[in-house]
Amino acid sequence: MHEGIPVTTVARTLFDFAEVARYEDLKKMAEAADRRNLLRMRELELVYERGRGRRALRPARRLLIELGAPAEGRSPLEIRFAEFLREHGILAPAQNVLVLDHEVDALWPAAKLVVELDSWEHHGHRAAFERDRARDPKLLLAGYRTIRVTHRRLDDEPTQLAAELRALLAKS
Repeated sequence: MHEGIPVTTVARTLFDFAEVARYEDLKKMAEAADRRNLLRMRELELVYERGRGRRALRPARRLLIELGAPAEGRSPLEIRFAEFLREHGILAPAQNVLVLDHEVDALWPAAKLVVELDSWEHHGHRAAFERDRARDPKLLLAGYRTIRVTHRRLDDEPTQLAAELRALLAKS
C-alpha cells in the first residue's frame, strides 16, 4: 500500500507488463527501473517461478537472461558455470545459499534442484568427498535433487549438460 493505494513490486509490474507489451518496450521499462536502482533480478526470478501458464513467461525469461548479472562466484568453476547457463539460455539459480543448513553452490527453488560444482581443488580430499556424499541423501529425502558438475562436464559435454538441466528444471 502506498498512500492507501494497493501497489505491486517492480518485478510483478514488469511480469504483468510482459503479458501485453512488445519485448522492446518491456526491456526499456526494465532498464529504466534498473537505472533508478529499483530492479531486483532475484525478485523477478521469483515472480517468474510462480507464473506457470502465463503468457509472460517467454518474454520474462528472455529479459532475465539478457539483463542477468555478470558472472559471479567464489571460484573459477562457479564463474564458468554462470557463463555456461547464460550461453545456453538457462535461468540463473540462487548461488551459495543454505538448504537444510547446508550451503549449496546453485539452487533453483521452484524445481528443488541443486547443482554442486565439484572441482578437484575444493573436493579432492577425503573429508570433502565424504561430507558431500553425506549431504546428498539428506537433500534427497527433503525432495531436493542434486546433480554434480565438474570442469570436465562443462568442457566436454556442454550440450548434454544443458539438456539435462532443462529437463530437470521442466519437471518442477
